[in-house]
Amino acid sequence: MTPAEQALRDAAFEYHRSPSRGKISVSPTKPLSNQRDLSLAYSPGVAYPCLAIQADPTLAAEYTSRGNLVGVITNGTAVLGLGDIGPLASKPVMEGKGCLFKKFAGIDVFDIELDERDPDKLVDIIAALEPTLGGINLEDIKAPECFYIEKKLRERMNIPVFHDDQHGTAIISSAALLNGLELVGKDIDKVKVAVSGAGAAAIACLDVMVGLGVKVENVLVCDSKGVIQTEREDAKSGKLDESKRRYCSVTSDRTLADAVKGADVFLGCSAAGVMTVDMVKSMGDKPIILALANPEPEIRPELAKAARPDCIIATGRSDYPNQVNNVLCFPYIFRGALDCGATRITEEMKLACVRQIADLVKSETSEEVANAYAGQELVFGPDYLIPKPFDSRLILKIAPAVAQAAADSGVATRPIEDMDAYRESLGRFVYQTGILMRPIFNAAKALPKDKKRVAYADGEDDRALRAAQMAIDDNLATPILIGRPAVIAARIEKAGLRMRLGVDVENCNPEDDPRFRQYWEQYHKLMARNGATPEVAKAAVRRSNTIIGSLMVSLGDADALICGLAGNYMTHLERIDSIIGKKPGATNYAAVNALMTDKGPLFVADTYVNEDPSAEQLAEIAWMSAQEVMRFGIPPKVAFLSHSSFGSSKRPGARKMRLARDLFVAQHPEIECDGELHGDAALQPEIRTSYNADSTLSGSANLLICPNLDAANILYNVLKTTTSGGVTVGPILMGGAGTAYILTPAATVRRVLNMTALAAASQCL
Repeated sequence: MTPAEQALRDAAFEYHRSPSRGKISVSPTKPLSNQRDLSLAYSPGVAYPCLAIQADPTLAAEYTSRGNLVGVITNGTAVLGLGDIGPLASKPVMEGKGCLFKKFAGIDVFDIELDERDPDKLVDIIAALEPTLGGINLEDIKAPECFYIEKKLRERMNIPVFHDDQHGTAIISSAALLNGLELVGKDIDKVKVAVSGAGAAAIACLDVMVGLGVKVENVLVCDSKGVIQTEREDAKSGKLDESKRRYCSVTSDRTLADAVKGADVFLGCSAAGVMTVDMVKSMGDKPIILALANPEPEIRPELAKAARPDCIIATGRSDYPNQVNNVLCFPYIFRGALDCGATRITEEMKLACVRQIADLVKSETSEEVANAYAGQELVFGPDYLIPKPFDSRLILKIAPAVAQAAADSGVATRPIEDMDAYRESLGRFVYQTGILMRPIFNAAKALPKDKKRVAYADGEDDRALRAAQMAIDDNLATPILIGRPAVIAARIEKAGLRMRLGVDVENCNPEDDPRFRQYWEQYHKLMARNGATPEVAKAAVRRSNTIIGSLMVSLGDADALICGLAGNYMTHLERIDSIIGKKPGATNYAAVNALMTDKGPLFVADTYVNEDPSAEQLAEIAWMSAQEVMRFGIPPKVAFLSHSSFGSSKRPGARKMRLARDLFVAQHPEIECDGELHGDAALQPEIRTSYNADSTLSGSANLLICPNLDAANILYNVLKTTTSGGVTVGPILMGGAGTAYILTPAATVRRVLNMTALAAASQCL
């Protein structure tokens, strides 16, 4: 064992051992904190859903977790590249599969390892689990038994049964085939396919490929005895496995080398190294090679490329381009099947999955993928045939397509009536801010394009470009990119985006814009008494994109500004203030941030502007923040935070927060609030009532007003790290006469998009 292998082994042992044994656990989804909770969770309350399900079995999906529960089931006879290691030794693999279901699609899993080899007994055991599970994922069961077991279970059970080793590989490799054929310009119904291997995965791959248009007469399959053909002894004697019979050919070819000669496609689901360099050389023009043996493929990509530079190759390995990884498929096909109550997974559902995977790779790369694979050129082509595993858009594409195909196939017991709403609901697995942002997105979409022009001061930044593309696709805004057009165009092309300067997005070039004179003259007019000569004004407008964006908003050339992806917050604010200024009645600016927590959204102010605001300023900040909370469709519940609760301290800070609360109540009695309060008293009503049973705040506060900038910023950043997992919205700048939001250099693409929608929706006010 090499030092690298030893290090990997030791790291794997520690990963599985600590901090808790194994990789999965079962956690309750309901509170169990008092006697009432116990009486609802168990006796006597549990009797009511039991009786309801007895009367109507479909209610099990309503009152239990069955509709989101999949059994990952194996007998350990064909585990990864490890072979027949038995059920107990296979448990780490099954737990890992459960982790993938949960991580990528939010599906709960029971991993079930069965010490049974008799196929009929396995069928009986698994079928008896139907009342427990919403779906069955068969895993690592050797061929040919796996075909029989899946077939019998599909006949007996009314829930989806899916042998991932067969169908997962088939779906992903077929997507790679579709895209490969598109790149080389060949028709699927004319290509010759040579296959090495006739086990579960190979036969399933062929079945799907034939469903897509490959002609059976154009397929030659090789097993350990050579080409499966009619003159073989097992074929003539009728002893050929049922799964192989439909690919038994009339041919003079006898070996893999014979089958591969002149072939357009090689499909390998067999063993390492069976495909030689000479075989690759003998293939047809621009061959497609799917070498899927794991962990070592039938031929290494570097050898295939050296022999045939015109070939396109995919493998099962993550250290080469075009990894055929089943995680691209199985979480999402089950997500769609479970959500529509599918009784089985049909060929139509699998083909829908294939087409969505093939199509996704042709769109621009997502932020998660770009970050996870930094430095790689991820643009549709020979080295990027299929999406990467961490592409979060897979669930948004595959699950709805699968659910629709299930309905069209007649196997959906709960057909999804509003597919757009379903797609939106799936956003919870991708964007945790999705539910919070829904009313903002809806408001932005409703505006005409000429009323939601959003200028990006950082128009050359990759995050701004990706957000702009998403805003265009979702009809959230009409982006204006401030920056050098040549740089922007080059970065759009590198990122694989589709928007076109001057067509889909407007460009303001700081170095050459016909409005330059108008802009510097306006800036000089505003700043002449602050030391800005005409030359200084010209230089400032050339130098600062935030100044340009602020002038665009001020002069009506844009409806909103997004800036701050580079530079200092207060520098940006000073420039915005000098041009856009405060809105009538506002005495100061402030910033509020939203965080997503397990208990719902939480807003914190003032996180960026006022170092030590007075009680009067805090009351104004609370009112501006409450208005922002209401924009999200949430009734604000305001807590003025302090080291004191209800007068327990007489120090100046406590008195300031008490006065701020009193001023706010006097001005806005319709809004729930209380203070001054400890942080725990603000969030936990039982603690609050222990201080004062007459609190004017019910439930948990959702808007926390902090006594100063340090407190607010520290609280926000601690919560962002420990509670919200970095899922935030903001900072939202308040108090300006126009809409201008200053982000931070740490902002993600999703945060830029959220703030774009918020900026556009501000025009509704």
